[in-house]
Amino acid sequence: MGKFIGLLCSLWLTSTLAVALELTEREAAGQQLFTQGISAGGGEVIARVGASGAQVPAAVVPCANCHGADGRGRPEGGVRPPDITWRRLTMGFSTLASNGRTHPAYTDASLARAVSEGIDPGGNKLDPAMPRFIMSMRDMSNLTAYLKRLEEQRDPGVQNDVLRIGTLLPQQGPLAELGKVVGEVLEGAVNQVNQAGGIHGRQLQLLVADAGSDRQSAERGLRALLEDDQVFALLSPLAPALDGQYAELLEPTGVPLIGPLELKTEGPKSRLIFAPLPGVVEQLQALGKFASQSLTPAPGTVLIVYEQQASQQQLAQRLQQRLQHDGWPNVQLQAYQTERLSDTAAQLADASTVFFLGLSNTFSELSARLNQAERHPYLLAVSAQVAGGALGIAEGFSQRVFLAYPFVPSDWTPEGLKALEAIREQSGLGNQHGALQVSAYCAALLLSEGLKRAGRDASREKLVSALENLHNFRTGLTPQLSFGPGQRVGASGAHIVMVDSQAQRFQALGQYISVDSDF
Repeated sequence: MGKFIGLLCSLWLTSTLAVALELTEREAAGQQLFTQGISAGGGEVIARVGASGAQVPAAVVPCANCHGADGRGRPEGGVRPPDITWRRLTMGFSTLASNGRTHPAYTDASLARAVSEGIDPGGNKLDPAMPRFIMSMRDMSNLTAYLKRLEEQRDPGVQNDVLRIGTLLPQQGPLAELGKVVGEVLEGAVNQVNQAGGIHGRQLQLLVADAGSDRQSAERGLRALLEDDQVFALLSPLAPALDGQYAELLEPTGVPLIGPLELKTEGPKSRLIFAPLPGVVEQLQALGKFASQSLTPAPGTVLIVYEQQASQQQLAQRLQQRLQHDGWPNVQLQAYQTERLSDTAAQLADASTVFFLGLSNTFSELSARLNQAERHPYLLAVSAQVAGGALGIAEGFSQRVFLAYPFVPSDWTPEGLKALEAIREQSGLGNQHGALQVSAYCAALLLSEGLKRAGRDASREKLVSALENLHNFRTGLTPQLSFGPGQRVGASGAHIVMVDSQAQRFQALGQYISVDSDF
């Protein structure tokens, strides 16, 4: 299966690049020099760097490192590399450079001199930070040919007046209703952007592929979006068969993914994937941190109860590490099977605190059996898994059940609610699957903000960079979202809500528990 996935990714990448670039052989060779510093003909390319002219392989300092993949330059370390797109280099009049000097337009010959000797068409020395490259005439010709095409190149999905976004949603089977809800919210969010004028003169176009019911059909839908539809990015796919697999599938293609609606796994493991809200792992970690800060460990065993599956066991083990690190004694794992819950309930009899990973009906049945035995340990769980049955829990557990929520009503602003309600009204959606609606809508807001910051000359890499540098972004429906080089979950943590079964209400405890990625 691993080899198949690798081959599949390779085919996607090859197809995507071929359609997007359409370079001649010379231009492709020049692109390799520009981005990697490697000669397609196998010749040696050397860079002389610094005042001493120390020689290093050009692969160490390729042009794209400083000038960017689009050639427009990126400030770094106090140096601002110039725009080297061919249109800029060949302006038909004297050009005022950033250092105050002027020079005539570049030609093929003067560009070769600048690259090899560091002298511009006006006879001025270029900044010493610019390496001087030693390469063959053929390599120089190839590089020049690519620079002449550089500005024309766009990532797939980017047209003059349209930018294509894709998503995977189940259209049949038990998850079809959820897929319809997510699709309506995404379409509504895209319409809001387009009605406001689009982004940098482009309208967003949302393309939907069927996620199917298994891994094979989900991969087929994903391949259709990337290969046939040539989408620029993915937005809030709901494809359980691909949960935890997106990093492996998308990394070779460079396609960003905003807001994966993963049902069972943790936050992203790829620089290309940005999740506005926490996954199950982050919420469990927040519960563990809350328990360590606010619940006094009572005598007895702390149990982490989980459904007997490998993925659930891994989640339980990570939570165990968190609790042990925080000083909780005697933290044990307990797997359960739904057909043998009576045995599991008996094993919970001496527990002082129970962390639960599983489904709502199992949570309700276990708590009922504990109540019959007059045992009422603290119960902690992720709301998405058990909230449906939490208010039905026995009164003996009142104010002893704590749930993790990614957002609560205190996060909402009038503007945020108004925008979401407008989508609900237009699409005929009610409040059903509210958490899923908010997750999808906030992912669309995040994508929109990233595209605005990426600019008119949007690229996938610019979008990733823009989102990576986004801090304290307000959605109006969630905690503020912040990202960074090692942070791909915008709100990494959870609100803690106490269940008051006597009063039949959920009571937010007024604290947001932030977590790190150490566990």
